[in-house]
Amino acid sequence: MSDSPTRHLALQGASNFRDLGGYPTTDGRTTRWRHIFRSNHLGQLTADDIEIVRALGVRSAFDFRGLEERAAGVCVVNEITVHSLPIEPTVVAALRAELARGTLTAPVALELMRESYRNYVRHNTHSFRALFGHLLEDRAPLVIHCTAGKDRTGFASALILHALGVSDDVIAEDYLLTNRHYRRDASNASDLPADVLDAIGSVEASYLAAAFEAVGRDYGDVETYLRDGLKLGAAERTALKERYLQA
Repeated sequence: MSDSPTRHLALQGASNFRDLGGYPTTDGRTTRWRHIFRSNHLGQLTADDIEIVRALGVRSAFDFRGLEERAAGVCVVNEITVHSLPIEPTVVAALRAELARGTLTAPVALELMRESYRNYVRHNTHSFRALFGHLLEDRAPLVIHCTAGKDRTGFASALILHALGVSDDVIAEDYLLTNRHYRRDASNASDLPADVLDAIGSVEASYLAAAFEAVGRDYGDVETYLRDGLKLGAAERTALKERYLQA
C-alpha cells in the first residue's frame, strides 16, 4: 500500500533503524506500525536524528549490547529509558584467535557467525525471555537494538514476528533488509581481512537458520521454544497479539 508508513528511517547516525509494522500474519491481521522498531545502537544519532526519534514517541530501548559496547555508545535521546539485556559479543575475539593461529578464512568466519547464533539459543535465551516480559509490560513505541542491529537484534525480531504469527518467508525478508540498509562502521575490527569483514558485516539466511536449528535441537520446534524457553503461554501470546497486531 502506497500510504503505508516508511519502514526504513534513514537516520544519519543509525543506518539500520526500521519499523516491524505492516507485516501480515497467518490469521489475517497485520503487525502495527510505529510500535516496535529495530535498530543499530543509538549512541551516534545527530540532532536531526534525535528529533525524528522523539517525533516517533519512542519511550523505551531494549539493548542487547555487552558491557564495553554499551559504554562506548550511550543512548543520546534523554527521553528514552534504556533496559540492558546483555549478550556479550564473541565473534571478533574468536576471529582474532583464528587470525593469530593462521587459520582465518571467510568460511571459518561464516561458521563462527552461525555458531554465535546457535549460542543465542543455548546460552542467552534468558535475555530474549526478558525482552518478551518487557514487550508485555512496557508502553510502545519502543526500540530493540544491539551494536549493528543485525544479529542479536535480528534474532530477537524474528522471535517477535514468530510470536505474532508472521510467516517464515516474511521473517526472512525482514532479517535480510539489513544488507540493504546497514552502513558498517569502518573503524570496527579493521585488522581483519576484507572477506572476513564482509562475512561479519552483513547477514546471511544461514545465520538465522543456525539459530532455529538450535531451537529445533534443544526444544523440538519454535512453538515449544516460545512456550518453554521464552515463557509465552497461550495467555501471553494472546496479549502480545492484542497489543501489537491490528485487524
